[in-house]
Amino acid sequence: MPDRKFFVGGNWKMNGDKKSIDEIVAFLSKGPISANVEVVVAPPYCYLQYSREKLPSNIQVAAQNCYKEKEGAFTGEISPYMIKDVGGTWVITGHSERRHVIGETDEFIAQKTKFALEAGLGVIPCVGEKLEEREANQTLDVINRQMKALADKITDWSRVVIAYEPVWAIGTGKTASPEQAQEVHEKIREWLRKTVSADVADRTRIIYGGSVKGSNAAELAKKPDIDGFLVGGASLKPEFLEIVNAQG
Repeated sequence: MPDRKFFVGGNWKMNGDKKSIDEIVAFLSKGPISANVEVVVAPPYCYLQYSREKLPSNIQVAAQNCYKEKEGAFTGEISPYMIKDVGGTWVITGHSERRHVIGETDEFIAQKTKFALEAGLGVIPCVGEKLEEREANQTLDVINRQMKALADKITDWSRVVIAYEPVWAIGTGKTASPEQAQEVHEKIREWLRKTVSADVADRTRIIYGGSVKGSNAAELAKKPDIDGFLVGGASLKPEFLEIVNAQG
């Protein structure tokens, strides 16, 4: 099986100012950060360049979203090319807050993912079910639908990191148990194997997002199909380093 390098993303969401970013930069610069982990943080758009200039070189910078066009009359949007121009190398697409608060569709998310890949960014597309969907045993139906929209648009999976984030576990303090998370990660990998290819299934990193903390990261990291994390609130705190180094 190919070695999948552990991947930890920190999604700062709509938080921060220069002062608090300086504080985050200070603890990230102090480390330690394992050389066996790929680390990416996603500041708000307006702090992308500031963060890139301040952060150590072993931490990459992502945008939290992008649009599906290079330029044009799209007020309030930014393109993947703008992200690259200020030093960003990754973008998150389809985060549950974009899906369920902003109302983005599977198709729109897939279009943005495709365009960002074509522009040369790495992409972290997010998939996951709401609580009522899990309780109705629809978890895999929802995720397979979201994955199919992506797979219909993606031709090169080498710069794709899939984030499984159960919506019911984001910002709620609830976390999928390591067993629950592993089960879904395994199913996503099986889906890739059947639908795309065995090689893509083996090589694509699938990371978990949903109230990941220093206290639960190590147990989650032990599971064979969990290749890292997409971290929300904890990425703003020094405990992010515990999560980054959760593999030991």
